[in-house]
Amino acid sequence: QVQLVESGGGLVQAGGSLRLSCAASGRASSTYAMGWFRQAPGKGREFVAAITWTGGSTNYGDSVKGRFTISRDNAKYTVYLQMNSLKSEDTAAYYCAAVLRPARVAVALEYDYWGQGTQVTVSS
Repeated sequence: QVQLVESGGGLVQAGGSLRLSCAASGRASSTYAMGWFRQAPGKGREFVAAITWTGGSTNYGDSVKGRFTISRDNAKYTVYLQMNSLKSEDTAAYYCAAVLRPARVAVALEYDYWGQGTQVTVSS
């Protein structure tokens, strides 16, 4: 089992920044990659970013490229999502996820564990 706890969500004005954190525990050392997804009301779950534990390879969704940065602290088993130049369309619940084996990191169904989510609201 891997437990994931997100933090850092909140209300921010358009153009502002937020940093989300996701702390992993349990079998965190067995994780292949960690990802961030988001879901707005009435919409499906959208891939935001992912990073592999070994090597730190990153992937981003098209809508956040150039604005969001994913990073990791291996010693703390924590993944961060730095979100800059936020837009109203970034408003969503943001979820952290972990996958234990090599997978298509942009596909939500590939992930084994999910956090409870943290709300990000961007006011225009």
